Amino acid sequence: MPAVARHRLQRAAVFAAALVLYACTTLGPDFQQPEVDWLEDWQTSLYGQVGAPLHQAEADLRFWWRAFDDPVLNRLIESARRANPSLRAAGLRILESRAQLGIAGSARYPQTQQLGGAASYVNTRQRGGAQPGFDQDFGSYQAGFNLGWELDFWGRFRRGIESADAAFFASIANQQDLQVLLSAQVADLYFSYRTAELRIAIARENAAIQKRSYEITELLYERGEKSELDLQQAKTQYLATLSTIPNLQISLTQTGNALATLLGRPPGDLPELGGSAVRLPAVEPLAIRDIPAHLLMRRPDIRAAALQVAAQSAQIGIAEADFYPSISLLGSIGWSGNGLSASPDVGTLAIGPAFAWNIFDYGRIGNNVRVQDARLQELIEQYRETVLQAAREIDDAAISVVKTAEQQLVLNESVIAAKRSLELANSRYREGYADFQRVLDAQTSVFSQTTNQLANQGNHVGAVVALYKALGGGWLDMPVDRLIPEEVRNTMQKRSDWGDLLSKPLPPGTSTPYSASETSPHE
Repeated sequence: MPAVARHRLQRAAVFAAALVLYACTTLGPDFQQPEVDWLEDWQTSLYGQVGAPLHQAEADLRFWWRAFDDPVLNRLIESARRANPSLRAAGLRILESRAQLGIAGSARYPQTQQLGGAASYVNTRQRGGAQPGFDQDFGSYQAGFNLGWELDFWGRFRRGIESADAAFFASIANQQDLQVLLSAQVADLYFSYRTAELRIAIARENAAIQKRSYEITELLYERGEKSELDLQQAKTQYLATLSTIPNLQISLTQTGNALATLLGRPPGDLPELGGSAVRLPAVEPLAIRDIPAHLLMRRPDIRAAALQVAAQSAQIGIAEADFYPSISLLGSIGWSGNGLSASPDVGTLAIGPAFAWNIFDYGRIGNNVRVQDARLQELIEQYRETVLQAAREIDDAAISVVKTAEQQLVLNESVIAAKRSLELANSRYREGYADFQRVLDAQTSVFSQTTNQLANQGNHVGAVVALYKALGGGWLDMPVDRLIPEEVRNTMQKRSDWGDLLSKPLPPGTSTPYSASETSPHE
């Protein structure tokens, strides 16, 4: 080869190599955590009012319900974590997204790996005409292997893996968020059930007091010492209080059924709640030293929202890759033959590059990129709204904790005063210094104030539960064998070949949002 031609060939090879290296890029934006400009300086003024003394141990948000020191509640939440159908479904979505990630990862390898073959029997008969007839039969057979590998010059497949990886982590965060919701719902329904029991007990206690007054006025009326008006007023008061009990029992049953549903049980199956009603817990002030903004960003729903942004961000690069040609390596090996002695067997080998480029798309690709970009911005806005709603939940729960505690102090004094008023009214009525209406008013006040006292105490406990939920407490990094029960995993393994996906540990660091700039934990 002449020197000039060889020099030109070398320059062309260098240029081609440079072009290939330049082309091996990843299109589209890299994921960046969406910014929330107000969050860095946000600090609710109410948060400090629910803090605990310095000597109190800091609350473990993973098991915040233990602060209520109620063994029954502990057992119920543990039972719900094992048997709740929605939590199981969330665990199955983790396994589903893990399989989807495997599908995306397979695109890095040759997409076509096809082995084929055929065999046939051929019989030929010729009769009549000028040519002599003949019979011929033979076997024909062939086999081949075809290989097609689209190279990831533009990062289409890398972006696909990135999107599937973020979706996988989002499924884990969604399962953790469901743990948060489930723990709070079980605690809320449990204390609502206990509150309903106590309200029924209060109604029966007041009905017993009013029945005694009714019996006394009935006796005095029969003796002619009091008018029928006192009798009918006492009867009305007594029956009115009795009439409140059925509605409370309806509420009790419905709350119990809702709790049973969370536990994955049929209605009425709650042996843990047997026995007499217990008093509601006196909740100690919260001991959480971290500021709400830091706790807020660790909430699973916020992490899931960020990961959904990451998954969509990669879709832009996938769409942009359609602007450029797909470059592939193709290869095939074939062999064919037949039973005819005069025909040779034939072997073929073909290998080489190929490309395809849709140069006229009439705006389809560009508009698809715009669609993916718009969806990305929508998810960014949804992420910011999620953060905003989370901050509102913390603030709402904090004010409820503070003000229900203040109200409880007032109601406690009010109940003491109402009971003393009833004692005085009964005494003055027996001595003839006051009419029976004073007694009825005092009984009504006692019933009203004791009910309000209990209702506010229930509201305070509910506000504490809501605050722990708003802070994102109540979730754990569950091992894969706890996502779904063993019997379900065994059934799935018998039905389909799951390989090691039903037992392979989940990647570490699932509590931290995945960043596309970092190496995927699956690589």
